[in-house]
Amino acid sequence: MTTFATSAPSYQIEPSKGWVALRLRELWNYRELLYFLTWRDIKVRYKQTALGSLWAVLQPLLTMVVFSLFFGRLAKVPSDGIPYPIFSFAALVPWTMFAYGLTQSSTSLVTSANLIKKIYFPRLVIPIASVLSALVDFMIAFVVLLVMMAIYHITPTMNALWLPALVLLALVTSLGVGLWLCALNVQYRDVKYVLPFLTQLWMFATPIAYPSSLLPQPWRTLYGLNPLAGVVEGFRWALLGTNTQPGLMILVSSFAAVGLLISGAYYFRRMEKTFSSTALARRRQARSVTGQCCTTGCSNRPGVYSRTTVILSHRQSGR
Repeated sequence: MTTFATSAPSYQIEPSKGWVALRLRELWNYRELLYFLTWRDIKVRYKQTALGSLWAVLQPLLTMVVFSLFFGRLAKVPSDGIPYPIFSFAALVPWTMFAYGLTQSSTSLVTSANLIKKIYFPRLVIPIASVLSALVDFMIAFVVLLVMMAIYHITPTMNALWLPALVLLALVTSLGVGLWLCALNVQYRDVKYVLPFLTQLWMFATPIAYPSSLLPQPWRTLYGLNPLAGVVEGFRWALLGTNTQPGLMILVSSFAAVGLLISGAYYFRRMEKTFSSTALARRRQARSVTGQCCTTGCSNRPGVYSRTTVILSHRQSGR
């Protein structure tokens, strides 16, 4: 009886070139991983902190106190007929969610470098999980906002039904900008130095400490190119009953947010093939610097210098 040996089919994996598809179906297939990464970010955020989740309330609350003192009392900034403390706090609640999601998603790939190098999964899961984890802080701060509304005898109107759409708009904006920054942060670590300045500048460019009604038309509509302007004014209109219905501003903000998300997602996918190699190169560079520090610090002790050098050389040759 004659037997024929058959060779197993071979496959060659090559990196993608140019602009590639988003592969959104993969995100659905890895939805459980998205859930666990989101839950991990939530648990890690306040680990080993004395106040824990109270920071979700203290940050916007203390900012409200500062704004109320300087902008409300000293500068006499108008607040659309609403007491200034709740006027500013209603804007700080969605802003804090946006700012946290932006900050975490911008650095998410760098902090998850070890995970990226070990296994394959859609890299989009990492920044999405970072943005979704901001929802927990938002819900805690939102409860405080409802308590403040009860203290000031402000009753929500039927416009509050628009709140889920406004929250979604803030998350889309945070994720869109975060995708751009986290992809750039892998290549250029300058992003982590630019990010605090960008966040602070964006906060003062958003009508948090002042109303957008100070701007006449059509500049108020064009102000919606800042997606957070539509979100903040929408929150005040839906919860506090202000007369500044966003209208066209929300429409402009929605188009701007969707544009940021789509362009950020495609740029992220385009640069995705370089994430692992860039992270590995930076890790080798960090190890090289660590090795030099160790050998320099141990050179004055006999017997330790050579042993440290041998260990580091074995680690580098074993990669």
